[in-house]
Amino acid sequence: MSDATITLSVTRYNPQADEKPSKQEFQIPYREDWVVLDALNHIKDEVDESLSYRWSCRMGVCGSCGMMINGEPKLTCATFLRDYYPDPIRVEPLANFGIIRDLVIDMDDFMEKLKAVKPWIVREEEQPVSEGEYLQSPAELKEFKQFSMCINCMLCYSACPVYGREQEFIGPAALALGHRYNLDSRDQGNDERAEVVASSQGIWECTFVGECSEVCPKDVDPAAAIQRTKVAATQHWFKSILMPFGGK
Repeated sequence: MSDATITLSVTRYNPQADEKPSKQEFQIPYREDWVVLDALNHIKDEVDESLSYRWSCRMGVCGSCGMMINGEPKLTCATFLRDYYPDPIRVEPLANFGIIRDLVIDMDDFMEKLKAVKPWIVREEEQPVSEGEYLQSPAELKEFKQFSMCINCMLCYSACPVYGREQEFIGPAALALGHRYNLDSRDQGNDERAEVVASSQGIWECTFVGECSEVCPKDVDPAAAIQRTKVAATQHWFKSILMPFGGK
């Protein structure tokens, strides 16, 4: 098997020289224990040092190496060549994003949407340090832990047909993280997030296709987070109508 090879068809794009992206094929050694990221590193180290792409941890933690592999959004550090061998592998930048160069996408839109849902603990008033920490029970942690596992890999944005059609949509990962903080017993920012989360570009744009949850490498299930947020927002609206003064 040491002489075996596999073909990678890789998107190439240099905005200073190219009008549009193109494909370049590389014939590289096939190793059963190699992932797609290993193959890309081999190309960069041994064949063409100009190839551009993002990666960092190689452990499925940082989320930076997401790409389209044969048309599916995947982490290249967790996608083995052996799952495709001996067929060629098509490596492209994540769908639904602009391309900066080769396999590197423009993340600005995602980062703005992430910031908009305030994915941090919001407090109306901080208690004095002398009063100690904001403690949580295991049951309280369990409420939101699943939705805190997001690594911001953006695979869900590439899989989402709504985001692909309407990029004003806040999107799966950001909405799931908004839900995560709304469930946190230490947080008091639900109303602030609602301005974005429950807006016309938020949860109501989601048609519950569920592809975001299918491709999530951490089983965050953003589709479920969005649907639960819809329920919570609806309940809040009814309560505001029936008990406009908070039931007082």
